[in-house]
Amino acid sequence: MSEAKAGSTVGAAGQAQESGKASTEHGSHVAKLALGALGVVYGDIGTSPLYALKECVTLPHGVVPAAENIFGLLSLVFWSITLVVSVKYILYVMRADNNGEGGVLALMALAARVGTLKTGALDSKGRPQKRHNWQEVKRAKVTLIMLGLFGAALLYGDGVITPAITVLSAIEGLEVATHAFTPIVAPLTCGILILLFWVQKRGTGRIGAVFGPVTLVWFVAIAACGLPWVLRHPAILGAVNPIHAVRFFAAHGKHGFLVLGSVVLCITGGEALYADMGHFGTRAIRLAWYACVFPALLLNYFGQGALLLERPAAVSNPFYALVPSGWLYPMVVLATVASVVASQALISGAFSLTRQAVQLGYLPRVTVVHTSGTTEGQIYIPEVNRLLMVACVALVLSFRSSSNLASAYGIAVTGTMAITSLLSYWVARDRWGWGRARAGGFLFFILAIDLSFFVACSAKIASGGWFPLALAGGMFSVMVTWNRGRTLLGEKIAGSTLPLSMFLADVEARKPYRVSGTAVFLASTRRGTPTVLLHHFKHNKVLHEQVVILSITTDAVPWVREEQKVRLKNFGQGFWAVTAHYGFMESPDVTDILRRCRAKGLETNTADTSFYLGRESLIPKHGVKGMADWRKHLFRFLSRNARSATDFFAIPPNRVVEIGMQIEF
Repeated sequence: MSEAKAGSTVGAAGQAQESGKASTEHGSHVAKLALGALGVVYGDIGTSPLYALKECVTLPHGVVPAAENIFGLLSLVFWSITLVVSVKYILYVMRADNNGEGGVLALMALAARVGTLKTGALDSKGRPQKRHNWQEVKRAKVTLIMLGLFGAALLYGDGVITPAITVLSAIEGLEVATHAFTPIVAPLTCGILILLFWVQKRGTGRIGAVFGPVTLVWFVAIAACGLPWVLRHPAILGAVNPIHAVRFFAAHGKHGFLVLGSVVLCITGGEALYADMGHFGTRAIRLAWYACVFPALLLNYFGQGALLLERPAAVSNPFYALVPSGWLYPMVVLATVASVVASQALISGAFSLTRQAVQLGYLPRVTVVHTSGTTEGQIYIPEVNRLLMVACVALVLSFRSSSNLASAYGIAVTGTMAITSLLSYWVARDRWGWGRARAGGFLFFILAIDLSFFVACSAKIASGGWFPLALAGGMFSVMVTWNRGRTLLGEKIAGSTLPLSMFLADVEARKPYRVSGTAVFLASTRRGTPTVLLHHFKHNKVLHEQVVILSITTDAVPWVREEQKVRLKNFGQGFWAVTAHYGFMESPDVTDILRRCRAKGLETNTADTSFYLGRESLIPKHGVKGMADWRKHLFRFLSRNARSATDFFAIPPNRVVEIGMQIEF
């Protein structure tokens, strides 16, 4: 008995040791992810101290750096970061994950899967009954999709302005040393931006490995710069009292409210917390925020406030005024590197956002280059890269200073934040089971904050805020036009499609000559006989021994399980129907699809397989209902410049046969 007891004690100790080891290893993994999140997730918000408080005390949009104003501004900064980032995103929005992925399009796809609407009645188990109200469901889906698309369009505006303002504000530190550097600030900024966009084609794997450590050094540095001034004027910590914010609004009235358009600069980048959730996970992002980013930001902002209490003349650039004179140039270099890291995160985000939009059917096919053999998310899209580079350089040359660019910054970010709040309400209601009062109450709280920032930023539309809105409007028009055009085109093709059963009956009756090999016909719809197959049979009068009708669909999830990727149906007479499912974070590959089919009974040999694609020549027809004429011409332009299906679906180019057809729409 004693031996048994001793044995059980040893076993328990061993299990505890193993459990502790596993826990340590898991903790180490989360810590590594948190370090990586510093660079990718927090690069944007981490460089906001370069310009945020400066804009709050710079006229005409800011206020003079008097003591009462400094306390009021710091109170607004503290509570903005706390409520928007710590409460809204960290605690609330990050719960709305689409199979682990975040971001406005992932949230849109999740919210748009509303299939039922709750009634007030309860079932036998006390749970709310659900009823299908397809009219309401359809209207809700359309509304949610439009919101999500406009939020995505606004993110493109953010992706253009962020690299320009962060790099420019970092280089402006040279002007603190001597005004002799002023003429070269804009050209040097353009040179750095061009170099940054040029290296994108080489991939971000090696650069990304140093993102976390570099950004960690940055946060330590900005905290170290702010801490001595906070210790020198500890009374500045009293600004956490929200009474100072209330007094600020009471003293300045309407202008005090409009200052929120500058205060919002301290939370730009908050949307990245949610967008990059799938790369690092919620635990790592939260750990990085509370352990490093949040305290470092507060120390620097409060340090700048303490500095301005003592030296109001430092209002021209309070961030660099914190830095001891001997460390100014090293800080400019570190700030430039940190701004490049923040810009890289936004550029990579634009690539990922574009791929999601393409896969979900809201943008035409683009060139997606995978820059890593192991990481699916590391991609490069040359078309987007070129457009971003031209737009960023044009912004720097047009606005010339970070203060001027700040007038254009904020409205895109706050618009996206408000849209995220609205979409998360539907997720809370339909997915989390929250009641109308609970979900609506929280929505009212966070939307009041978002809309306050948005309205305040709207005052800067004439001085630069028009740019991200114009860019977002253009992108939104492109996305809805492409989606609507593809829908109309699909309906047009489906209307002239022969049912597959009739085609198979005709083949059985006529018994055409069958040549050896396999023919794969790509179909945009899973119903009927593909038009390209009908044209092929009409003109060539023969069929291959094996005919595969392949449809590739994108589901409203980021990743599709391996066992659900491919579905087959055998119609006999050598005819097969294959439906391949992909998520909006995945890239389709026809060769991989056929490899998966072999395991399910469809034998193919790539060397003996031909791929048939249809190439539509679109002819806009005036007066035909469906889209305005200008949208038809836009759709035609997009269609003609879309990447070829051969490249996009990774089809062997020497095995492709294209059959042209004209379609009026």
